[in-house]
Amino acid sequence: MEILEKNQDLLSFLQEGIPIVKEPFKKIAEDLDIPQNDVIEAIKKLKEEKIIRQISPIYDTKSLGYESSLVAFKTDRIEETANFINEHPGVSHNYERTDDFNLWFTIAVPPDSKLGLEETVKKIAEITKVKDYVILKTEKLFKIGVKLNFKDTKEKEDFFPENKEKKAVNLSKFDKEIIKITQKDIPLKERPFKVYADILGISEEDLIEKLRFYLQSGIMRRFAAILYHRKAGFKANGMTVWKVPENLVEEIGYKIASYRAVSHCYKRTTNEKWKYNLFAMVHAQSKEEIEELVEEISKETGIKEYKILYSTREFKKRRINYFSEDFYRWEEKYS
Repeated sequence: MEILEKNQDLLSFLQEGIPIVKEPFKKIAEDLDIPQNDVIEAIKKLKEEKIIRQISPIYDTKSLGYESSLVAFKTDRIEETANFINEHPGVSHNYERTDDFNLWFTIAVPPDSKLGLEETVKKIAEITKVKDYVILKTEKLFKIGVKLNFKDTKEKEDFFPENKEKKAVNLSKFDKEIIKITQKDIPLKERPFKVYADILGISEEDLIEKLRFYLQSGIMRRFAAILYHRKAGFKANGMTVWKVPENLVEEIGYKIASYRAVSHCYKRTTNEKWKYNLFAMVHAQSKEEIEELVEEISKETGIKEYKILYSTREFKKRRINYFSEDFYRWEEKYS
């Protein structure tokens, strides 16, 4: 079947972002020169095979008014701790990694949170009795976006960094309702946006206009697929952390971000417990490929102080359900 030969191209399209038009799968089918029904059926199969996790908007946490951070815990009771962390509705990623700080998760809290981010993390740390923890907030974003469509780990790309500082946007009650409805997995129908529009009680055209506005204004980063990386062929990932002199962070951050194998690259806060200020997620087919690339980056940049933190277990990975009442129920339960 022709679609099987084009799965890699299809995955590239879906990671880049589906078009926000009445018939997005038809537009993708035209670009791939195959029937629309083949595209829809291929996506269904890729989801059944656990290659595609979800296709939905990637809304910008900061633009929605949420405060977020990467957090690392040091614990001997890793499974029990991970399970409790996963109860928080703002936790999107939670991994065991190869470091003394062995449990890493991202957490977000809503703009009207009673506890706030630091107190929420402190509360989780106290309840789980962790040995230690660090909160590592983003200071500068160099790159964000998992687009695993490269053949050579050392391949670079011409990418355009996001220079605009993200700020919370004043969203109406109806904007929040649109985001709540559309953040779910896209219906695999010829006109998926009509399904959302009917739920919201507005026209398909008005919804598409709204979603395009969210994309253009930066409230939405992309409307794209998220993959199960290992099933998609990328069986290794390493969170590389670098100790970079302050005056070189920007230059080196953009250099590292230019590699296609790097999906995320940030400057983060440091403290007396954690001295590495530049973080980059690297994806490859093996640890050996990751280590070769990291060694090349070290030689190119002259930065010798770094570590690769491999993920050994995934405890949670999903997109946050923004504007959910679950946030307030969690706070009510544990305040």
